[in-house]
Amino acid sequence: MAQEPRSRAANTRPELSRRFSVAPMMDWTDRHCRFFLRLLSKNALLYTEMVTTGALLNGDHERFLRHDEAEHPLALQLGGSVPGDLAACARMAQAAGYDEVNLNVGCPSDRVQNNMIGACLMAHPALVADCVKAMRDAVSIPVTVKHRIGINGRDSYEQLHDFVGQVRDAGCTSFTVHARIAILEGLSPKENRDIPPLRYEVAAQLKADFPELEIILNGGIKTLEACHEHLQRFDGVMLGREAYHNPYLLAEVDQQLFGSTAPVVSRAQALAQLRPYIAAHLEAGGAMHHITRHVLGLGTGFPGARRFRQLLSVDIHKAKEPLVLLDQAAQLLEGR
Repeated sequence: MAQEPRSRAANTRPELSRRFSVAPMMDWTDRHCRFFLRLLSKNALLYTEMVTTGALLNGDHERFLRHDEAEHPLALQLGGSVPGDLAACARMAQAAGYDEVNLNVGCPSDRVQNNMIGACLMAHPALVADCVKAMRDAVSIPVTVKHRIGINGRDSYEQLHDFVGQVRDAGCTSFTVHARIAILEGLSPKENRDIPPLRYEVAAQLKADFPELEIILNGGIKTLEACHEHLQRFDGVMLGREAYHNPYLLAEVDQQLFGSTAPVVSRAQALAQLRPYIAAHLEAGGAMHHITRHVLGLGTGFPGARRFRQLLSVDIHKAKEPLVLLDQAAQLLEGR
């Protein structure tokens, strides 16, 4: 089956590469966040927040699928476990122009467990394989899986190997591995991102055992130096919270990881390029904080950074002319 045809403005999009990506993060990687991150890196693969099949099939699917053409390369992450529903949603993703659809087999929240979504699916590899096959049969864009290295009660390497093997046999060739187990009882989603220890060696063993598969490492990666190191063993790296809290890290991704010779965008340039997008959002009735909450991380590590963050997180809510405060904040970035 053909794997990566492009639609609409396909010929002008950067080629999809999973060498560096930003993780799907609930309440964070919305369309405004992704538009901003794209100003910093043209090549990073961006993911939506997880969208459940129920939300797409029964809710306002246009709102959930909405994105700007500038966000590409862009993947939609789905949460669900009914093959037919996932296939229908994958078709919607392809029709909306997404470059990839990804199945969430890693989220540990109680809310999604009750609906057989996320990490609990690691106990059901045959079902995940059925889901992947149904999606692959429905679309021509790539279908990928993001998962943990195990869950409590099912955390042996043999079980992980069996999971990946069954899903591979269903046609999946790209796996993003969060190198922690998920503990489904007793830990919150936040605690599940920190308390279970990172075990990169387990993900490395998967790559050794399945050399034909694309294995992307996720979990605890905080610097481009660490990315370089992990790329010696893995096909790609996925950053989560660090990419959100310190977004300017993405400004050198194209040069360091993709060989770009373009100049590195400055903090001031990135915010200046974002300004028309913010103005259009305000004109359409949107709120400034919908976007500015995503750029607060630009204000780190320089004199005036605290004032920058205060302007965009506190003062801007009281301003009658919020763009004036945005411009004041932008002045603090000059030369940065």
